[in-house]
Amino acid sequence: MKSTLGFDEDELRRLAGPGSFERSRDYLSSVSALEISETTITATVDGTDVYEVELTGHERGLTGWCSCPYGQEGNFCKHCVAVGLTVLSRADSVPARRATAASRGRRLDAWLEARSRDELLSLVREQLADDRALRRRLELRAAVAGDDLDAVREHVLGQLDTRPFARYGSIEYADARAYGLQAAEAVSALRALVRSGRAAEAMEAAREAVTVLGRNYGEIDDSDGAVGDVAEALAEVHLDACRAARPDPAQTADWLVDHLLSDLNDVTDVTLSDYEDVLGAVGLARAYERVVPAWRAHPKGRAEKHLMEQLAKLDGGVDALIAVHAADLARSGATHLVIARELERAGRPADALEWAERGLREADPDRGPDARLVDFTCERYALADRRADVITVRRDVLRRRPSLAAYQDLRTAARAAGCWDAPQRSAALDVLRAAARPHQGLGHSGSALVDALLDDGDLDAAWEAAVDGHADSRQWLTLADRVRDRRPAEALTVYLRLITPLLALTGDATYEKLTALLLSARACHIALGTRDTFTAYTTTLRAVQRRKRKLMTLLDQHGL
Repeated sequence: MKSTLGFDEDELRRLAGPGSFERSRDYLSSVSALEISETTITATVDGTDVYEVELTGHERGLTGWCSCPYGQEGNFCKHCVAVGLTVLSRADSVPARRATAASRGRRLDAWLEARSRDELLSLVREQLADDRALRRRLELRAAVAGDDLDAVREHVLGQLDTRPFARYGSIEYADARAYGLQAAEAVSALRALVRSGRAAEAMEAAREAVTVLGRNYGEIDDSDGAVGDVAEALAEVHLDACRAARPDPAQTADWLVDHLLSDLNDVTDVTLSDYEDVLGAVGLARAYERVVPAWRAHPKGRAEKHLMEQLAKLDGGVDALIAVHAADLARSGATHLVIARELERAGRPADALEWAERGLREADPDRGPDARLVDFTCERYALADRRADVITVRRDVLRRRPSLAAYQDLRTAARAAGCWDAPQRSAALDVLRAAARPHQGLGHSGSALVDALLDDGDLDAAWEAAVDGHADSRQWLTLADRVRDRRPAEALTVYLRLITPLLALTGDATYEKLTALLLSARACHIALGTRDTFTAYTTTLRAVQRRKRKLMTLLDQHGL
């Protein structure tokens, strides 16, 4: 059942994980001071200490904050779950609680409106004396209302100052939200400047603010993304200010290129295309003058390459964009695929396929080409009814990178061409067999050979490969399950071998695996007519494992 905040038990379990979710039930009676507003739930939870909890509903889902040590590390803790479960258990009362919260707000508004000007001033001054953060916010608003740009700049940058929150040289998760709320005041002030017709002043202050926040961001644990949202808002208000102020396009291009070539853009994610209307032809030409030499000096630089891609897209010429990509081709063929897709979008399918084929040829000979490039090429071959070429590509991929997926892709292609005969299949299995390395025991990784034979339903050949040492415990278990009805004695041997190492381990997951294996072993004994032997086996097992109470409970539940 969904609550009116749009979450349910499954969402709480997903956010917290099964462990914290189950432990939260011990705290349901410890939830108090529950308050519910339109988007926020607050409460206290008595644990090792008294913890403050806040749950907030967003478009992107539910987030939780708790003052406990685990919550301060950015985790959705058991206390958050306890509060969420409490709300779900009282879902019918949520509308009334919201109405109560709204009523309290209206009473406060009415009380404030009834105060005289002097009373309100006295109240505000009283709060300013005790709340430094509030004082700074109001000082910023006062500066915006005045004509002193230096004062505005000083207060804007003051709102981005990390020092009051950096207790250990950086802003930890517990303080990041408070810092984000303070920094958001800078955005509000800059927007107010734009609305009041002082866009040029807002633009200059926003540029400096973007730079300052970009430098500070690496010192902030922004797990919730609150500070990142402020950075994006700063970039937006700068763009709005530029559109209103219409600054010199060449100077704007210089600032943008400097910013985009620095490492300060990671948090704001500004792009040249956002500023196309601000730059115009003059600004874009200036950007070309700046970016091209930088790219030629560092063609593999991430920022330089990204800028050249943006310029090429703005110019509208696919060949210019291809030249940028071609200057730094990945050995996997991934860049060839990017080029092929750009050419296909430009209506040049033949050139696109040529680049894709080139990517297949030039890919690392050991690792083989990117799987997406292979799929792209094979899809185009299939559309052109070039099925033999599809098989050739798929066979080469299997040879370079033997795997179940490569085997399946070759099998699908060969069947589509009507040539998946015994010699073709045998040759493909020989590739997997040559790549498989026999191992002793059950703990190693299995082989694609056994997986392929299982996928084909060739259980006899799969069993033979497993006996030769090509199977791990997962594959042995799958084999035993699939042959149990007709070969119960052999399957039983596998189950007993898998049970033995689990007897030395503990934990719920281990007990569940052990119980499942015992149930399978019992089915084998029943098929063999040796139920008494199984009963004697489980009697001995229970006597040895009797101290594992959870295991005993599971065995009782299944009649073992």
